[in-house]
Amino acid sequence: MKTRIMSMICGLMATVPLATNAQNTVKGVVINGQEPIYSAKIQLENTYLGTYSNANGEFKLEGVSNGDYHLIVSAEGFEDYFLDLNVQGDLVLKVEMMQAPQMIEAMMVQVIKADAKTPTTYSNLDSKTITQNNFGQDLPFLLATTPSTVVTSDAGAGVGYTGIRIRGVDPTRTNVTINGIPLNDSESHGVYWVNMPDFASSTDNIQVQRGVGTSSNGAAAFGASINLKTDDVQKEQYATLDNSIGSFNTFKTSVKAGTGLINSKFTVDTRLSKIISQGYIDRSSSDLKSFYLSGAWLGQKSSLRANIFSGKEKTYQAWYGTPESVINGDRAEIEAYADRNYIFGEERESLLNDGRTYNYYTYENEVDNYQQDHYQLHFNHKFNPRLKLNVSGHYTRGRGYYEQFRAGDDITDYGFAPVVLTNDTVTTSDLIRRRWLDNHFYGGIFSLNFTKNNLNLIYGGGANQYIGDHFGEVIWAQFASNSSIRQRYYDNTGEKLEFHNYLKGTFSIDKLTFYGDVQFRYIEYKFLGIDEVNGVIQGAELTAQYNFVNPKFGLMFDFNNKNNAYASVAMANREPVRSDFRESTPKNRPASEQLINVEAGHRFKGRKLFTNTNVYLMSYKDQLVLTGQINDVGGYTRTNVDQSYRAGLELEAGYNILSNLSITGNIALSQNKIKAFNEFVDNYDVGGQDTIAHTNTDLAFSPNIISSLALNYEPVKGLNLTFTSKYVGDQFLDNTSTETRKLDAYFVSHVQLSYTITDVLFKEMTFGVKVNNLFNELYENNGYTWGYIYGGERTVENFYYPQAGRNFLARLTINL
Repeated sequence: MKTRIMSMICGLMATVPLATNAQNTVKGVVINGQEPIYSAKIQLENTYLGTYSNANGEFKLEGVSNGDYHLIVSAEGFEDYFLDLNVQGDLVLKVEMMQAPQMIEAMMVQVIKADAKTPTTYSNLDSKTITQNNFGQDLPFLLATTPSTVVTSDAGAGVGYTGIRIRGVDPTRTNVTINGIPLNDSESHGVYWVNMPDFASSTDNIQVQRGVGTSSNGAAAFGASINLKTDDVQKEQYATLDNSIGSFNTFKTSVKAGTGLINSKFTVDTRLSKIISQGYIDRSSSDLKSFYLSGAWLGQKSSLRANIFSGKEKTYQAWYGTPESVINGDRAEIEAYADRNYIFGEERESLLNDGRTYNYYTYENEVDNYQQDHYQLHFNHKFNPRLKLNVSGHYTRGRGYYEQFRAGDDITDYGFAPVVLTNDTVTTSDLIRRRWLDNHFYGGIFSLNFTKNNLNLIYGGGANQYIGDHFGEVIWAQFASNSSIRQRYYDNTGEKLEFHNYLKGTFSIDKLTFYGDVQFRYIEYKFLGIDEVNGVIQGAELTAQYNFVNPKFGLMFDFNNKNNAYASVAMANREPVRSDFRESTPKNRPASEQLINVEAGHRFKGRKLFTNTNVYLMSYKDQLVLTGQINDVGGYTRTNVDQSYRAGLELEAGYNILSNLSITGNIALSQNKIKAFNEFVDNYDVGGQDTIAHTNTDLAFSPNIISSLALNYEPVKGLNLTFTSKYVGDQFLDNTSTETRKLDAYFVSHVQLSYTITDVLFKEMTFGVKVNNLFNELYENNGYTWGYIYGGERTVENFYYPQAGRNFLARLTINL
């Protein structure tokens, strides 16, 4: 199977040297009145030929074959320009663009995104691609075919708790923004896509930057960043009904509507969505609801837009994973696992009989229940063609809990007194608890953009405040002792202030563009932690502060409108997460992490062929990893390792075989290593830990090969067929490169069919069918491991998250 995907990808990459017979040149100027328009995008539709206008508004497309083309010119703040061309020789064009109403797209999104003049590595998804692929699975699954990307699903079918790793980097190290507003949780740095069901239905475009990328807002991009922009203002009124249904009783319904421009100044857009699914794993159901509401005022030089969106989820927990022996169907090993862990009765029968869909949790209300509301206000002002300002305010309110049944817990851990019976004292009890998070995140960001001739400067920044209340409640206990209902057994608050600003710019001299970017971040985190006072470990209010300077430099050389090359070097610094602070004393607290990222690449765009080639080195100092070590207060916290790195080659290509048949693909080959670290294993025989030294081992969850291939065919107008395949190499569950603790490589394929008809009953109707895992591959894309020494032997317990076999989704979209 590995040979098959390699052959397919290598065959695709072999098209790189192909030449075209194109001989013509299309050149011209892009203007508004007498003013030239800088950085307008010029594209020949259904080809890969494109370029950008220079400071004089001039552009040139070389190597254009004879034939008919549709020219599209777009620029921020102007209406798109369309022109049909019949090329039989060289052409000279004059493109006069009309001023458009100020859109929220404007600056705050653009300033943190990379573009054709940015010497970094990125992928874009436009609104058409997002809409075509949005059958109701969580947003990470829309990004599954982007280079170096692996997506995961706890429930096994892409609905509920899902995750994304880019270049092997875990989600807490990936910076995510919506319209420039930070989305990452301030304490854990994670992004929980389950809190944003069907957000893709209100997303106009997504950019994924790999590596450190450009300066952004919020948490440090320590391997990748994902920038989402919500829908543009629509000039015409519209209404859309989008329904999907499929395997595992999955159902999605979404209703969108908008007023269009009212008096050329006002617009309102809204969406309501609901998604339900039983999940592939037993008892892994999801009940998800969301809405989006946006209103805008558009002036000649200013715009004001308010966005409100919310997601509410109730998800049955599938976090525990499935034991390796159950995945393998080895009855003897299942029995041994049950014996080791003292599992008997109904739970043992479940292990023996449920197979790959086994779920450890059986309590009827073992659910995660959370709601997150987002409020955004964006103001844009254009002082003149050279100077623009954006100011945005935001507030996010989150609250919810996950509920757990606990068997035989020590009641003193919950502040209960032991229960004295006639002849016995009870110290343990079955109970049900809820662990709550009630948080507030608010602040503001800004950017000022100055453009003159070949110089583009952006100064931006912001300040954000986070307040998170963490508490636990016992809502039932078999032996309640002296407790009361909803008695809190822990209660603590974390507060985090973050301030940042940055200055970045590009300067072009003929074909050479220089890029510079420097960011400053200040972090102050206050939390209830633990400290050693007079030799005694006790709770204490603690504060941690950080000052980070993150510089970035790069350059790009345009050989012509088809070829350019780039190189960049960037630094990022990142503070530890909440658990690192909470479970260690200041003396034992881990240090912040640092990343030096070097990128270099080449881009080619021809009429039928495009290629992107990129090499990278991500060198870490003090990267935080799990080693199994218990610290001075008994916590299994992460440990700084002195040196580690990720180095790789990313290749991406596409070829238009026919006007209605195209093939695209990418492959990432990498090495991801820790140079040296010590592993710690609990030794129950002696009551301590054994230390095992390792050198040159693989970083966990970092496959050495990730590849994707897509074939798109449109046999008749409106009918589209897409076949995609994804190969992910072996991944280790920990950092020891141990063969018995890994995720096996997998190769999975999907097929998607859609047919659109217009002006029949409705303005437009699209019927779609998607078959996931076409060849019924049995695979796992996530897991974890732990182990111990007992009786002189080491026992390893591996757990995996099985993914669904062949399954389908059907869809009907109606545009009124």
